[in-house]
Amino acid sequence: MTNLVTDVAETVDANPDSAAIAYDGTELTYDEFWEQAGQFARALEDRGIGEGDRVGIYLPNLPQFVVAFYGTLRAGGIIVPMNPQYKAREIEHMLGDSGAKAVVALADLVPNVLEVQDDTDVEQVVSVGADVDGATDFDGFLADDTKDVVDRADDDIAVQPYTSGTTGTPKGVLLTHHNLAFTTRANADVPPGGFQASDRLIGTLPLFHIYGMSVVMNGAMYSGGTYYPVPEWDAPTVMNQLEDDEITIMFGVPAMFNDMINQPDAESYEFEALRFANSGGSSLPIEVLERFEELWGVQLNEGYGLTETSPVTHANTDDARRKGSIGQPLEGVEAKIVDSAERSSADRSGGDEPPEDEDFDEVPRVEEGPIDEDEADLHEITGELVIHGPNVMKEYYGLPEANEEAFTEEDGKRWFHTGDIGYWDEDDFYYVVDREKHMIVTGGYNVYPREVEELLFEHDDIADAAVVGVPDDRRGETVKAFVVPTPDAEATPDDIKQYCLENLAEYKHPREVEFVQELPRTTTGKVQKFELRDEGDD
Repeated sequence: MTNLVTDVAETVDANPDSAAIAYDGTELTYDEFWEQAGQFARALEDRGIGEGDRVGIYLPNLPQFVVAFYGTLRAGGIIVPMNPQYKAREIEHMLGDSGAKAVVALADLVPNVLEVQDDTDVEQVVSVGADVDGATDFDGFLADDTKDVVDRADDDIAVQPYTSGTTGTPKGVLLTHHNLAFTTRANADVPPGGFQASDRLIGTLPLFHIYGMSVVMNGAMYSGGTYYPVPEWDAPTVMNQLEDDEITIMFGVPAMFNDMINQPDAESYEFEALRFANSGGSSLPIEVLERFEELWGVQLNEGYGLTETSPVTHANTDDARRKGSIGQPLEGVEAKIVDSAERSSADRSGGDEPPEDEDFDEVPRVEEGPIDEDEADLHEITGELVIHGPNVMKEYYGLPEANEEAFTEEDGKRWFHTGDIGYWDEDDFYYVVDREKHMIVTGGYNVYPREVEELLFEHDDIADAAVVGVPDDRRGETVKAFVVPTPDAEATPDDIKQYCLENLAEYKHPREVEFVQELPRTTTGKVQKFELRDEGDD
């Protein structure tokens, strides 16, 4: 029997007086953090919440997130992380589907939980930052004594994050203790010399996201380093913190690194302690990589992963890197590029229907990448990236059809379909060139058009709508909505943007809204989104 937190217990024993979490001028030692996690676990038990029960964490990056995360695991529970940008309508499905019995929420977000509580199984709401009617203050929630770690098997679920599928309906991803423990250890070996107890890791990546949670927070707690949570991204503030706190390791998304290099006083900063920087979440422009390295003399490596792979599958390292590549598979992870029926269907057929045949044959490798994509015949060298390994999720929660579509059994192995299109070279470097179907990746976040479209259709002034991703220098892609207004519509494009902003997380709302007379459709009524994307590029 094991538990993801047994690794942390060992770290606590080895580094009891070292700083585990540093935030806003204060520090929690490993002993102090571990004590609070045990008190949180006992408080859950006192309220009848324990082994196998779900606990939602609806917080920005704060010390209480770390305590609640490990406290829930210590009690044998399962974490359901929720984006603090989400509104009530967005968390309702996650809480209802997961059956979460408790939620730890920022005080300002507690009303969203209370709004949907009657339609969920939530019994206990814990408030962080202030007293709120209907919730228990976090400090008051902690028990006077602690609870020992509840044994959980490798295959037991530890975390249930939600990720939207191509339909736009969020799916619960079941990640086991072994999934996350493997990823934490494997990723901790990527920097030169690995993560070390002397490292200071800055938490710019949100903890509700598997990248920030598994790679940065778990990595710090596993290695005995110090985790510096950052509740909200602000480039100058983070850059000052990199200097002042002598941060040694930074993980981020391309938009963050792009913001840093574009600060007017970027050249005045000196990140003398920074020894490793890594970008993931979406494709890293080579121009950003090279400018970052030119400014601060720190190699910026690109990696790759998905929520379903907990998350990291590929990484460039200081010793093995190709610019423009997502890197090589981590040790213990297998990957290949296959000719799948799901891949690049719009490119092949001019529409949204995939070809009928699927043979899962490996696509031939190129000699050495990256290749000139404008000169190459991508149809001949690209395929879908599939993954097999101990980091791959157990399954989607309660969705047998989605699980059947997500995996292919081949040669006695269970391969996960990433939905990403790319190619590989003879040195085992991988290159992602496109996203399958219509998912939009903006600033490292996934946006699924159907969710935005369904909200648009609720507006009285909208007769028809379609959402696509269009190129954006900072975010990689941004969300654009094409709207057919009703004959008597009074709303303006700005009104539509504001309507979406009020009902969706900020990164999901369309930053561009264009009114059109009609949407291009096939004879079967499907919107031809590739035409809209082409128009949006103009």
